Amino acid sequence: MGTSRIGHSGTLDPFASGLLLIMTGWATRISEYLTVLPKRYRATIRFGMTTDTDDSTGAVIQKNDRWKELRKIDITNGLKQFEGHISQVPPQYSAKKIQGEAMYRKARRGERVQLDPVGIEISRISLIELNLPSIIIEIDCSSGTYIRSLARDLGETLGVEAHLSALRRLSVGKFLVEDCIDLDSLRNGIMPDKKAIVEIPGALGHLRSISVEEDTSRKLRNGMPVSCLNTKYEHGEIVVVLSKGGELIGMAEIDQEIIKPKKIVPGFIV
Repeated sequence: MGTSRIGHSGTLDPFASGLLLIMTGWATRISEYLTVLPKRYRATIRFGMTTDTDDSTGAVIQKNDRWKELRKIDITNGLKQFEGHISQVPPQYSAKKIQGEAMYRKARRGERVQLDPVGIEISRISLIELNLPSIIIEIDCSSGTYIRSLARDLGETLGVEAHLSALRRLSVGKFLVEDCIDLDSLRNGIMPDKKAIVEIPGALGHLRSISVEEDTSRKLRNGMPVSCLNTKYEHGEIVVVLSKGGELIGMAEIDQEIIKPKKIVPGFIV
């Protein structure tokens, strides 16, 4: 894409497919505001065996045929138990860092780490297809949700062995996989169409914006906090700062009646 500065807003497991948001140039600075967006996944869970990675790439730990006793009502009732605010223990093989090192590196050395549960939210979980020993489900969830852990925990809830056998990310916030350019096209030098390219203000549409005068814009570009008497913004709120002409100034934090610059687009500083 003609740049060496590139980033993304959330890893996908090597065996997974689907949407990945890519940022180039200064846009890499906004990744933290996109990573936290809710996600939608389509997942295939296979009953009958557990693996050390909680997915199909790992070594089999246990196998049995208890899945043959499962009924559709058992599965739908089991899925319902995971809706709402729940606690989840991340898988041993994950990119989660412990003391600065990714979990999967420790796991590959045979080290097992005792992890505390983390709070997540699953707003929707639906059974899409039943073809035992496999099922396909769709999940709307908060950032930080591990679908591999969900597969593992569903198996435990149902009293059977289970692991994740396929995963596809369908959306991140308002961004949809069907609007993307596929990776092979990008490799072949085919540039994305308008749907697949989003300007920074549009990408941050889930945040509120504030329009400022030229003098305020100049002060923010120089790293100076400025007063803001607009009462519609909350203390600590992150806002997108635009000039009166619609030019992106950057990101700022509202501190009582003060706008504090956080990430300012490089430009002419005066």
